[in-house]
Amino acid sequence: MKIGIIGLGLIGGSVGLCLRDMKLIDRVYGSDMSKENESLALNLGLVDEIITFDKMKEICDVIFLAIPVEAIVETLQNLKDIKNTTTIIELGSTKEKIISSCPKEIRANLVAAHPMAGTENSGPKAAFKTLLQKAVVVICNDDDTANLHAKRAIEIFSYAGMKIVFMDAKKHDHHVALISHLPHVISYSLVNSVLKEENKRNIINLAGGSFSDVSRIAKSSPEMWSDIFKQNKENVLNSISSFKKELDFCQKLIEDEKWQELTRWLYEARIIRDFL
Repeated sequence: MKIGIIGLGLIGGSVGLCLRDMKLIDRVYGSDMSKENESLALNLGLVDEIITFDKMKEICDVIFLAIPVEAIVETLQNLKDIKNTTTIIELGSTKEKIISSCPKEIRANLVAAHPMAGTENSGPKAAFKTLLQKAVVVICNDDDTANLHAKRAIEIFSYAGMKIVFMDAKKHDHHVALISHLPHVISYSLVNSVLKEENKRNIINLAGGSFSDVSRIAKSSPEMWSDIFKQNKENVLNSISSFKKELDFCQKLIEDEKWQELTRWLYEARIIRDFL
């Protein structure tokens, strides 16, 4: 099986490293808008060879789209002429818009998958072989995907050691807005608020584990996350509203000096220790 990967950053590069070790994969090809990324990916062994987009469409059995979600929508329009035996696996963090934007000519080729894995780092140098291992991958609206392509994707993800979960695209976007997208909104907001109130010296001297933990994901790619917030706008806004209600409630308890009630509210959040 010949694999093509469009986008050679953290996710695409990690997919390449993982797939190159699989016996069912003959060769891994790569393509990226950045020539520097292509050169790095080749030197780091993320892919076997760099080829053009048109060549990838011609020779690859499977094409992974590991690019920002808006770019996925655009790229799908340029894949309308692929063979019906070519599998497209898009790895975006949103699903409804991507699936609805997919040209009808290739909807059966498309596997809409979201690997729940990543770090705050980006680019080819951030990629590592075990990123996907034991991670969950969500496959959405697979009923509209041809059996050949669904089976291929499941086989690849299984070989990669991933746990596969099937979900409706609308539910996926709702859930990830709360569990994945909202934490990024909070992290960016926290860092921006602290930067406006504190100088860098105080941040360096006083930032302990709590600030470092919450601010870590604010180091993620702004372009990528801006696209995600755009595509999942309504769900992200709803999740922000829910969070603001809890924040306002906490503020009111502190203002009114309701310390016992505040303690009970804090204990409610500790339930997460039972399952995470």
